[in-house]
Amino acid sequence: MKKVILFFILLIGSFFSIAAYADDLSVIDEANLFAEEEISQLNQAATDLNNEIKGQIFILTVTQIDKDPETFSDDFLRNQVGNDNNGAVLMINMGARDYYLSTSGNMIDYLDDDRIDNILESVQKQLSNGNYYDAAQTFLSKSSAYVSEGVAKGHYRVDSKTGKITYYKVLTPFEIILSLLLAGVLTLIPFFVIKSSYQLKKSNYTYSYEENATVQLTQKKDHLVNSFVRTRRIPKNPPPSSGGKSGGGGSTTHSSGGGTFGGRGGKF
Repeated sequence: MKKVILFFILLIGSFFSIAAYADDLSVIDEANLFAEEEISQLNQAATDLNNEIKGQIFILTVTQIDKDPETFSDDFLRNQVGNDNNGAVLMINMGARDYYLSTSGNMIDYLDDDRIDNILESVQKQLSNGNYYDAAQTFLSKSSAYVSEGVAKGHYRVDSKTGKITYYKVLTPFEIILSLLLAGVLTLIPFFVIKSSYQLKKSNYTYSYEENATVQLTQKKDHLVNSFVRTRRIPKNPPPSSGGKSGGGGSTTHSSGGGTFGGRGGKF
C-alpha cells in the first residue's frame, strides 16, 4: 500500500515538474521545423532575453490558422503573458506561408517599427530559403541586441486607429544623477532653515505676542465670469518630422482583445 501511495506521489510530482518546465518553453514547434537540439538552443537564447525584458519571448510555428496573422498572433501572446505585459512572438504559418511579429508591453518600445522592419527583412529571406532555424535565431539575436541598446531616442507610440501620439521619455545617466543631486539639495535646504529657526540661534530673536495674538477674519467670494476650452485635432498619421512608420523611433500600435499590441508581418 505504501508503495502505491509513493508511486502516485512521484507521478503527481513528475506531472507538475513537466508542466512547470513546459510553461517556461519559448519555442512551440507545431509545424516540426526544428530539430530537438535546435529547439534547446533557441529556448536557451530566449530564456536569456526573457530575463532582460522581465517577460517572455516566443517562437510559434503552425500549419494553419483560422484567423488573420495579426489577430492570431495577438491572441496567442495575450493568452501567454496577459494584456499589456512584456512579450513578443514570431509566428510562422506554413499553410499560407506567412509570418507575423507581435509585441506587447515594453517590447513595443524596444522593437519600434524600424527595428521590426530590420528584423523581418532578414527573417523573410531566411524563411523563403527554408532556413527556419536561422530565421528564428536571427529574430532572437536581433531582438536581444535592440533590448541591450535600449529604447530609441525620441521614441513614441502612435495609435493606428485614432492617430494619437504618446512620446516616451528616456532619461540619460547624467540626467538621472543630476535629478538626484538637485532633489537632495532642495530637500536639505528647507530642513536646515527650519531646524535653525526652531533652535533660536539668532541673538536678536523676540516673540511679539501682542502682534501675533490678533486674528482678523475676512470673507472672500470668487465668481466665475467665463471659461474657455481649447481643442485641437489629432492627426490621423504621425507628423512628417516624427518619421512615421519608417522615420525611426516610432511604434505603430493597435488594440486587440482589450490590450495594446505592436507588430508587422508578411509572406515568404
